[in-house]
Amino acid sequence: MGTVMNGSDRTEYLLQPYNFELFSNLSLFLEEYWSISIPIALIYLLLIFVGQNYMKAQKGFNLQGPLILWSFCLAIFSIVGAVRTWGYMGMLVHRRGLKDTMCFSSFTTDPVVRFWSSVFVLSKIIEFGDTAFIILRKRPLIFVHWYHHSTVLVFSSIAFKYKINAGGWFMTLNFGVHSIMYTYYALKAAKVKLSWWFPRLITTLQILQMFIGVTVISLSYIWRQEQGCHTTMDLFFWSFLIYISYLILFSIFFYQAYIMPKVKAKTKRE
Repeated sequence: MGTVMNGSDRTEYLLQPYNFELFSNLSLFLEEYWSISIPIALIYLLLIFVGQNYMKAQKGFNLQGPLILWSFCLAIFSIVGAVRTWGYMGMLVHRRGLKDTMCFSSFTTDPVVRFWSSVFVLSKIIEFGDTAFIILRKRPLIFVHWYHHSTVLVFSSIAFKYKINAGGWFMTLNFGVHSIMYTYYALKAAKVKLSWWFPRLITTLQILQMFIGVTVISLSYIWRQEQGCHTTMDLFFWSFLIYISYLILFSIFFYQAYIMPKVKAKTKRE
């Protein structure tokens, strides 16, 4: 698809929107009530504490069927989101150049961008269900999991409200990684035998996602004087800080989960 001219209002689109992507009330709602993401995140953390305490005296639930369905639905959602957002970013790079993708706030009125950025923010609330499955099945809940889930909702809401310049890459990369991650979760829940490198690939992609995030945040700040690229020091600081923390935490997780066991096993053999 190339640049498409809407016949009714003569609006130029980089990527032709589908009818459902023209729904704009959702984005207006999120722009007005973005701040409720903070109490929602706090309630999420409270429910983790309550849920874990309740499950101490309970036997873990199996939940295989619901988990397969849950992961499958999120995989399909992420795949469709990745196709649409990567398609848009690809057209943006082709038509306007890489720099314009770092100054993404100029394109937030586009219906494709508005729709997918809106459902992207809402999906961060839905994804709290991942934690519910961990608690109800009495699986280990690690720090990076609940830290990432709680902060990404608040950060995504702020990025949506204030149209952070690099937000297009945040959304696009996340959809791409989640399309693979939730497909893996669905197959794992269905007890499909998967190669040992699959979870390592997912964590590697998450680390790469955070590294690219730090890079585009830095570039958007360097280019802040360009048209459509204006950003404040506060937005740059908090964006950079949150992505650096993700980069460090996912790197630590990779080391602890995949490298440290090999080092310990090798030490024991010696």
